[in-house]
Amino acid sequence: MEKRVIEEILQRQRAYFETGQTLPVSARKAALRKLYAGIEEREKRLCAALKKDLGKSSSESYMCEIGLVKSEITYMLRHVDRFARERRVPTPLAQYVSRSFEKPSPYGCVLIMSPWNYPFLLTIEPLTDAIAAGNTAVLKPSAYAPYTAEVMTELIESCFPAKFVAVVNGGRAENRSLLEMKFDYIFFTGGKSVGREVMRHAAEHLTPVTLELGGKSPCIVDGTANIPLAAKRIVFGKFLNCGQTCVAPDYIYCDKAVKPALLKELKKQIELQYGREPLKNENYGKIVNRKHFERLCGLTEEKKVIFGGERDVDTLRIAPVVMDDVNWEDAVMGEEIFGPVLPVLSYVSLEDAVRRIRSMPCPLALYMFSSCRRNIEYVKERVSFGGGCINDTLIHLATSAMGFGGVGESGMGSYHGKHGFETFTHRKSIVDKKTFPDLPMRYQPYTAWKDKMIRMFVK
Repeated sequence: MEKRVIEEILQRQRAYFETGQTLPVSARKAALRKLYAGIEEREKRLCAALKKDLGKSSSESYMCEIGLVKSEITYMLRHVDRFARERRVPTPLAQYVSRSFEKPSPYGCVLIMSPWNYPFLLTIEPLTDAIAAGNTAVLKPSAYAPYTAEVMTELIESCFPAKFVAVVNGGRAENRSLLEMKFDYIFFTGGKSVGREVMRHAAEHLTPVTLELGGKSPCIVDGTANIPLAAKRIVFGKFLNCGQTCVAPDYIYCDKAVKPALLKELKKQIELQYGREPLKNENYGKIVNRKHFERLCGLTEEKKVIFGGERDVDTLRIAPVVMDDVNWEDAVMGEEIFGPVLPVLSYVSLEDAVRRIRSMPCPLALYMFSSCRRNIEYVKERVSFGGGCINDTLIHLATSAMGFGGVGESGMGSYHGKHGFETFTHRKSIVDKKTFPDLPMRYQPYTAWKDKMIRMFVK
């Protein structure tokens, strides 16, 4: 899409926002209902598109993308009236007689840039929050998931005029054009390198941003863990979407004493969940493109593979891989894996493990399998991470009741539910002061009795 066309879209959205038509909560709810109905009408087409782009089954597509979006819309419809109300706060005695309150107000025209790994969820869920907050939006889906982007474009165009919500498809040229323009807010989900570019461009316009990035999310398994259950849930979380999940367990860090039992259960669970020949399982996904396929192959050191790893270059599929005897200098530990490769490392003491994790960039997620409350509390208190689970994986992001986001290099800001509404909202702090009485103590000339009054009220 030409830069001129994108500029026209943004200008029309600014003009539309200025009319105030996005502000009434009734209008926001009507838009959300229309979006929900549009999704229901296109559910089969969305599943088919996700199958083409990423090899996802219809069950996985609904559970991890379509269903979560519908849940977020439902949550907003139930709660947006309350979120959008003015909130009264206490007024200091010195401001008598006044009413102090915060008024939620939309930022205006927002840009939402989404990735390819969950192309529907990570585009439409933040859009839901932006609409609920009263904004207009420009969506920029990833070019790496073209079939899903096509259905999403048709969905948005059928539900909303471009002056309210518009989709800009394309690649780097379109990304560059969008980032050169002045939006009122930018919401980006993707990798760190592009995230830095987004933040750099946003800084030129002093535009606030939310960055949902990633990182090497550890999965700690201590000596008290329920090993069969831990293996079952780790395999689910790691190999869902063929490992292409920003909050997937990136690596296992387990107590040396339980590693043999854990490795045995991991192999067992992979076969139970994906079959003896995962590449023949039609419900097992694929790597998004050849570039990422070859990168994952390069990270897999064959002599350390103890299970799986079969490949089909024609279909871009890699069977679940388990690696043992991995050390921190190996290539697989040098970057976020983002694929079906699971390295297993071991520790002697939990204190040493925590110390090692703390020496690395803050991860987007952390998972711990343990039956020891003291160990769990120790890790929760000592390690900084975006979010996570105790004795499970992934499920912390499948609720609108908690915010989801990173910390440090794994991102900034959060969304989902009320947190999502707040992300796309500026709260105006307002004091409504009565015209009478008008206390004289703040006005010059200052006198001893005024000074005494000020010190009595302000302390």
